Order: sequence, then structure tokens, then C-alpha cells
Amino acid sequence: MPDMSASAAMAITHLVPLAEVDENKVTPGVLGFIVFAVMAVAVWGLMKSMNRHMAKVDFKEAPEDGDKRSTRTPGPPEA
Repeated sequence: MPDMSASAAMAITHLVPLAEVDENKVTPGVLGFIVFAVMAVAVWGLMKSMNRHMAKVDFKEAPEDGDKRSTRTPGPPEA
């Protein structure tokens, strides 16, 4: 049975000319895409969560003139 590491090394040496890197051209590559996709999914999840939480909030306005009670809590008089 042939040595698998030798055949893998030979396959890699054949692929090296295909992966020439131009030093003057910078691209984000696969890692950049993965990071961007993860961040996009995280923002989508946060927005979905925020919408659920905002739907639970009940915005009740204070009465304009009808009820003018003090909002202070009763307690000992201030000195």
C-alpha cells in the first residue's frame, strides 16, 4: 500500500502554483466572509430580540390635567 503522506504532499505541490498570491492585491478571503456572516446573523438575532422586547412594553402617557397627584413617595419630612 503506498504511503498516504507522500501522495498528499505531491497533491499539495501540484496545487501551490494555483494559489499564487499577488502581494499588491489584498482580499478579505474566506475568513473575512465568515466573520461578516457571523456578525450579520448576530445583528439579525439582536434586532429580532429587541422587537420582541419592545412589543412587551406598554407606553402609557401620564394624564395631562386630570390627575395632578404628587409622584413622591410618602416618608419622613425632610429637615
